[in-house]
Amino acid sequence: MPNPLEQYIRYSDDVEVKQPDEDRLIHDTLNSVARMGQKVFDKHRHAMRGAHAKGHGGLKGELKIYDNLPAPLAQGLFREPRTYPVMIRFSTAPGDIMPDGMSSFRGMAIKVIGVEGPISSEPDALTQDFLMINRPVFPAGNVARYLNEQLLQEKVVVSAPEEAQQLLTTALRTVNAVTEKVGIDLYPTALGITLPETHILGETYYTTAALRYGDYIAKVSAVPVSPSLQPLIGKTVKTDDPSVLRDLIVEFFRQQPAEYELRAQLCTNLETMPIEDASIPWSEQESPYQAIAKITIPVQEAYSPARRVYVDEVLSFNAWHCIAEHRPLG
Repeated sequence: MPNPLEQYIRYSDDVEVKQPDEDRLIHDTLNSVARMGQKVFDKHRHAMRGAHAKGHGGLKGELKIYDNLPAPLAQGLFREPRTYPVMIRFSTAPGDIMPDGMSSFRGMAIKVIGVEGPISSEPDALTQDFLMINRPVFPAGNVARYLNEQLLQEKVVVSAPEEAQQLLTTALRTVNAVTEKVGIDLYPTALGITLPETHILGETYYTTAALRYGDYIAKVSAVPVSPSLQPLIGKTVKTDDPSVLRDLIVEFFRQQPAEYELRAQLCTNLETMPIEDASIPWSEQESPYQAIAKITIPVQEAYSPARRVYVDEVLSFNAWHCIAEHRPLG
């Protein structure tokens, strides 16, 4: 009888392959991000995050790791059943404060508190960050394509009037809604500007790119599972109000708690589940997402002045703010 552990690819330093001209591409990308950040600062007279500048809510909760996980799932942070405090920030992708009517990837950033390090970017820190968006893949899936998208954002997203950007996303979203019915996605972009207008709390969020998962390799997702969130899955919302996503989160958590389940998808084939191209989906038939933990978020005020300042101005979320067992790959 075959050993079930043998189906999962073991992590080694060899799973990452440096791409052609990677150092220059990274350098050019960072320079573009810096130029765009300066333009945004000049616009608002306030520094913004390079991505996911607009926060829609900050939430306190707890992460409970499930007991009796099988060995391939009981790795790194998840190696034993424990409960950690977490801070969660919901956001949208652009590096500027844009009206919610401009379609974009939504983000869910999770900061797990009290994690035994050392943390890669801050050796004395005691937290682990997981950064996710509401799609299982990232259209600009490698550094070369991401640079092209970043240069486009620099030219168009920051420079074009907000009204023009919103009209563009509305038009492209309408076209994609039609073409998706026949299995075509015409306009995948790093901003996600063709995504439909749905409730931000009903989304499933994904790391999209691979992470080291202890002795293995995985992607991680956060899935809405509580009865309070089920009606919001795929629910269409109007985005006429420029800050409707914030209002939806605030209204929800004033009245109801929520639960998301963390799940891990372990890599079983480096050819069909590549590390270096995050635009290629990993087959869930070949390796389904498996439950590893639950996030519980109680009733609370999600956007009080103090909470907004703490989550948007004090906290940072970084994929490299991690223990070695969960560092980004590719």
